[in-house]
Formats: sequence, structure tokens, C-alpha cells
Amino acid sequence: MRSFMIESIVDPVTEAQRYVQNAKDILEEKAQLDTETKLYKDRKYVRMAGNTLWNGVLLILDATFQVKTAKRPHPKIKDYQEKIAKRDLKLLDLVTVGYETIHISMGYDGNPTKQVCSGGITLATDIITRCATMIA
Repeated sequence: MRSFMIESIVDPVTEAQRYVQNAKDILEEKAQLDTETKLYKDRKYVRMAGNTLWNGVLLILDATFQVKTAKRPHPKIKDYQEKIAKRDLKLLDLVTVGYETIHISMGYDGNPTKQVCSGGITLATDIITRCATMIA
């Protein structure tokens, strides 16, 4: 079994915000929004943007709640939810809805609806902002 190093990020808030910007860039530059239907034409890039957003969310959650450990470098969503529930129920709601919207609808399904993608970006930003206050 491979040994995993738990990565330490100097400024997780800025790094997570960079992920959000990268996801926005992917949607804007690659996914090709049809302005008439408000649907992205290429689901591949919607999935890519969703996965990028979700990775940014996980980065800030790991920095805030230290869910990743040497024994468990790949925690499940339930692990995050349990840690978050002990500290902030509103953040728990955001993460639960973010998981469904960002990770499932965008990342897996590639939902091409502009409203879903915009909602995912908003959720990721809200999660990062809420975690930033806990880190500071």
C-alpha cells in the first residue's frame, strides 16, 4: 500500500478561492454557454468545473476540520458531515447541498444548466467564506 502524505497548504482560503476561479474559467472558456437556452454545450467541461469546485471545497474543509489523517487519507462525505455537525449546523447544510449540487450534479452528471453551475459556484464560495472565519 502506498504511503500518502497529508499536504499542508500555507493559505487554504486563497488556494480554495483559486479553485473557484479555475472552475469559472473552465465554464467560461471551454463549456460554451448557449445564451438562448442557458445550457452549456459540453458536459465534459461542466464535469471538470464541478470536480474543480469540489476539490476547492474539500481543501478548505480539510484545513478547517482536519478530517484527512495518515490512516484515512480519503475520507467519505459522512466523515466531513460528522465533524462539521459538531461545530456549525449552517455550514453542514451548505456542505450537504454543495455535495449534491457541485459533486453529484455538476461533477458526475455534468448538468449543463447555467443556474445549477452558478448555484454550485455560489455554494462553494459560501462554504469557503464560512470556513475562512473559522480558520482566522
